[in-house]
Amino acid sequence: MDHVRVHPKFLHSNATSHKWALGAFAELLDNAVDEVGHGASCVSIDVLNNSKDFSKMLLVEDNGGGMTPDRMRACMSLGYSAKSKMANTIGQYGNGFKTSTMRLGADVIVFSRCRGKDGKSVTQSIGLLSYTFLTATGKEDIVVPMIDFEKGGRGWNKKIRSSPNDWDMNLKTILQWSPFASEEELLQQFNFLKDQGTRIIIYNLWEEEDGHLELDFYTDAHDIQIRGDHRDVNNVVKAAKYPNSRHFLTYQHSLRSYASILYLELPPGFRIILRGKEVEHHDLVKDMMLEQDISYKPVNVAERVQENKNMAATGKIGFVKDAGNHIDIQGFNVYHKNRLIKPFWRVWNAAGSGGRGVIGVLEANFVEPAHDKQGFERTSVLSRLEAKLINLQKTYWRTNCHKIGYAVRRQSKNLSSDTIQSACNKDIHSARTSQNGRYFTDGNKRSSHDNAIYQNGHGSESRQSRMKNGLNSCKISDVDDASEGVGHNAPFASRKSLHDPFKHKSTHLLTSPSYPKPVVISENGQITTNGNVKTLSSSKGEDRESRICGTENHLLQHERDKCRELESQLQERTNELEAERKKTELLEKEFECLVVMIQEERTRQTEREDELMKKIKDRSQAIEDLRERVRQLEAKELLCCKIEKNCY
Repeated sequence: MDHVRVHPKFLHSNATSHKWALGAFAELLDNAVDEVGHGASCVSIDVLNNSKDFSKMLLVEDNGGGMTPDRMRACMSLGYSAKSKMANTIGQYGNGFKTSTMRLGADVIVFSRCRGKDGKSVTQSIGLLSYTFLTATGKEDIVVPMIDFEKGGRGWNKKIRSSPNDWDMNLKTILQWSPFASEEELLQQFNFLKDQGTRIIIYNLWEEEDGHLELDFYTDAHDIQIRGDHRDVNNVVKAAKYPNSRHFLTYQHSLRSYASILYLELPPGFRIILRGKEVEHHDLVKDMMLEQDISYKPVNVAERVQENKNMAATGKIGFVKDAGNHIDIQGFNVYHKNRLIKPFWRVWNAAGSGGRGVIGVLEANFVEPAHDKQGFERTSVLSRLEAKLINLQKTYWRTNCHKIGYAVRRQSKNLSSDTIQSACNKDIHSARTSQNGRYFTDGNKRSSHDNAIYQNGHGSESRQSRMKNGLNSCKISDVDDASEGVGHNAPFASRKSLHDPFKHKSTHLLTSPSYPKPVVISENGQITTNGNVKTLSSSKGEDRESRICGTENHLLQHERDKCRELESQLQERTNELEAERKKTELLEKEFECLVVMIQEERTRQTEREDELMKKIKDRSQAIEDLRERVRQLEAKELLCCKIEKNCY
C-alpha cells in the first residue's frame, strides 16, 4: 500500500491557520499546561540570541514529563495525538505544535528529557523541524533529523535506532542547520532541563514586509508584543486611563495581557513566566460591577450532545467597572475546558450604544473548539448558545443601562381598556373634588345618557385632544371639564374654554343631582328647568374665571423659574465639560508627541543595532579571513621547513 507524501510547503500553509501570532503562543502554553499531570509546575517563555547570526530566537520551556524517543517522533508527525483519549487535556488533534511553531518562525529545534518508566532507562532526544533546511536542500518530503541518547551509568550513550551512519548524518544535519555549532554546545541545552522537561527554540522568526520582525521585543522588556494592526495607539492610551478595561484593550497585541486571562483557573502551583517575570493570573469577573449569574442548557439537541455531562454553561454577566465612561467595550469571554476560546465575543452588534459596557464570562464545554482554538465549530448548538447570549445581553442592558448614565430603555406595554378607564375615572374624580362652589358634584356612577352632551359637535376637538393623552376611553363630557375648573392634568384644549363657559352659541343639555329634571343652558347664559328661566349671576362667573387665571399664572411662573434654574445648571455643566475636553485634548496631544518621540528613538535604536550588527559581521568576516591567511602562512612556513630539512 502506498503512503501519502507531504511536501515541505505544507508546513507553511498549515501554519497560516493561525492568523494571530498570540494564538500560536497559546497552543504552546496548552502543551505545557497539559503536562501538569506529569509533574509540570511552570512554563517559561523568553527571548534568546542566535550565536551564529545574532538574530532573535524564541524559547518555550516547561518542566513536565518530557518525551520519549517515540513520543518525540509522534510530536514531529502530523495528526498523532495521545491526548485525544484523555478527558481533561486541551490538545486533541496532534497538530498544534507544528502549526504554532511554524507560525512564529521558519525553524524549530526541540530538546526533551524523559525519566525512565516501567523499567526503561532515562532518555533524551533532539529533533529539528526546519523549513529552511527542507527548501534549501530541495526536499520533496518532510524530513526531520532526530538523535537520541540513553542514560548509561554516569554518562549518556548514543541510542541507535537504524544504523550508526544514520545517527551521525542526523547529528551533522542538526549542527549545520541549527543555531548551535558543535555537539558539546548542543548537549549543553539539556543542562537547563534537570531531571525532565522540554525545551523548544524557534528561530528564523518571520518578518513583515518592511523587514522588521513581526514580534516586538523592545517596547516592554517583560513582554512580547505584536506590531501592526493588532496594536492601536489609542487603545494603549485608554488602557492607561481605564485600568479595569486594560485586558480588553491590550490582549490583541500583548502576550502578557492575553496569557493572564487565557485560563479560567490556573492549576494549583502552576506558573507562567514571561521574559523572567511571572504572569499574574487575572479573573475577568473582578473587572465587573452589578454582576449577575447566568446559566444555559440547550434543549432539543442531538442525543450524542445530550449525553455530555458538561451540557450546562454557567458564568456571570455585568458592566465593566469603567462602563460609566461610555467606552465601547463589550463581549462574552467563552472558555472551553478552562481554556479561553472566544475572548470578548461580540454577539450583539447594535446600531447605537446598545450593549456597551456589558461583559460576560462563562465556560461552555458542550461546544467544540476549532482546530486553531480561536473559535468554535459552527454547529446548531453554537448558534443556540449565541442566540441565548444575545438575549441575555439585551435583557441585562435594558434593565440596567440607566445605572451607568444611559437613557432608560422602556419596553412598550399594551394597556387594557379597563386599566385606562380606571385611570381616567381616577383623574376625573380628582379634578372634580379639587374645586369649591360647583354647580355639580361627583355623585353615584352615571350612565352615558346622564353625561353632558354638546349638541353642536364642538366637543369633538377637545375629545380628540383627550384621546391623544391616552384618555380616549373615558366617557366624560367637555362641559363637565369647563364647568368644574379642570385640574392640572386636564388637556389644554378644555382649559381654553374655561375663560368663557358660555362662549359657544348653542344649547347644552345637563343633568345633576341638584336638578332632578333636565337642565338647559341657552346661548344667553340662562338655565331653563320645567320651562322656568333663571339668569346666571355674572359676578360668580367672573370670580371663577379669576381663580382659574390666577392658578394658571402661578403654575406658569413656577415652570419658568424651574426652566431658568435648569438652564443655569446646564450652562455650568457645559462649561465644565468643555474645560475637561480641552484638558483631555491637551493631554492626548502630549501623549501622541511622546509616542512619536519613543517610536523615533526606537527606530534610531533599531538602525544603530542593524549598523552594529553589520559591523560585527564585517569584523567577524575579517577575523575569519585573517585566520585563513594565518593558516595559509603557517602551512607555507611548514612546507618551507620541510624543504630545507630535506636539503640538509
